[in-house]
Parts: sequence; structure tokens; C-alpha cells
Amino acid sequence: MLAETTVVARPLLRHVVLFAFKNDAPADAVDAVVSGFGKLPDTIPGIVGYETGTNVSPEGLNDGYTHCFALTFTSAEARDDYLNHPDHVRFVKTLGTCLERSLVIDYWAQQRPGPEEEQARILASVS
Repeated sequence: MLAETTVVARPLLRHVVLFAFKNDAPADAVDAVVSGFGKLPDTIPGIVGYETGTNVSPEGLNDGYTHCFALTFTSAEARDDYLNHPDHVRFVKTLGTCLERSLVIDYWAQQRPGPEEEQARILASVS
């Protein structure tokens, strides 16, 4: 008989940031913003995940937003500490020269069980 395993997923808070840069923003300025954002997880505690990428959607619905940054936190307090951290505040002040606009959305991730968790659930229900 297999031992029953309980998988408890802790809620994760996602902080998603989209950037639309000015049409005349120099490439090196955009690169500096991307690089600067990428340094924040190394200096600000509480960030447990970081992803970045540029829009590759063929749908044409990005409304001028080209760059996406997704940070993961385990609590709203960790996210709030990030927002108020001096390194984040300093980074935000650098955006005015080349950023046209930004969009930010935070959400609590609703995760579906992965294949391993689903298999364990099925095995537990039949044993």
C-alpha cells in the first residue's frame, strides 16, 4: 500500500509589470532599464521568482507594451517591502527618460495540480 501524501500549495502573489517605451527611446536606454529591473531580485529580499521577456504574440493586442516582468512573492508583505525598498524606488526614478507608460497587475496565483500531484490524488482515492 502506498503512503498517502498530502501536497499543500502555498499561495503565491504574482506582480506583473508591462512597459511601453517611447518610440524614440534609444536601444541602450531600454537595455539599461531591462538590466536595472533584472538586478532587483538580487538586492531585494522576498522575491522568490523573476521572469522577463519581450512580446512575441502574433495577435497584435499588446497596445504598445513590449516588455514584461513577472515577480513572485509569498506574501503581500513581501511585495509591499519590495515596492518600498530603496533600490526599487531608485529604479523607478530612472524610467522617466524612455518609458511611455506602464501597466501593473498583482494577483494570487490559482494553481492547478501538476501531473505528479494529480497522480498521487488518484492513487490515494483508489487505495
